[in-house]
Amino acid sequence: MIEMQDVWKEYANGVSALSAVSVSIKQGEFVYVVGPSGAGKSTFIKLMYREERPTRGSIFVGGFNIERLRERQIPVMRRHIGVVFQDYKLLQKMTVAENVAFALEVIEVSRRTIHKRVTEVLELVGLSEKAHMFPRQLSGGEQQRVGVARALVNKPSVIIADEPTGNLDPENSWSILKLFERVNDRGTTIVMATHNREIVNAAKKRVLAIEAGRIMRDQERGEYGYED
Repeated sequence: MIEMQDVWKEYANGVSALSAVSVSIKQGEFVYVVGPSGAGKSTFIKLMYREERPTRGSIFVGGFNIERLRERQIPVMRRHIGVVFQDYKLLQKMTVAENVAFALEVIEVSRRTIHKRVTEVLELVGLSEKAHMFPRQLSGGEQQRVGVARALVNKPSVIIADEPTGNLDPENSWSILKLFERVNDRGTTIVMATHNREIVNAAKKRVLAIEAGRIMRDQERGEYGYED
């Protein structure tokens, strides 16, 4: 599902974010990306959905060669990838249902299909009864559930999550984790960058540890492995 081959990323200010990163993630895997602040986790995540481009090396996600994509092809690629952010990135003037539907409206999906898919994903994330509420009326955990629903509505083959529980209390963090696990059980690949030690240690999933821009640890049923 995801393949990185000798990937390097250097920013214009001279900062080297990633060095010689090679990794393969299979369809249906659930992978945690951990490491100290500034280690390169966010760059690693952003490269997967072409928010950033590698300085050199190759990246394949769901059959797309990320480095060789033309600008007009990027939206097509992103229809196959769901992205969940730490700060939700919801449209404040749209309702819950409208936020989720927007991802389909921009690619001109029929109204009937939009209604069907939005209804399905809101039921999955437990927000059916709040479809007509606005983000400001929701708790942080509920807003993140909207973010997950929006990422799922296109039926992506992979979900990429960048610190999705970073702004949540422990109870809501566990709730979001359980939601991701249900999605993963359906066959969707999940790659999640996180600082949440408790979740990683309890989950016993594959762990990629990034330090100083390099993958220093790749463990099946791994643990977080860092002190606070």
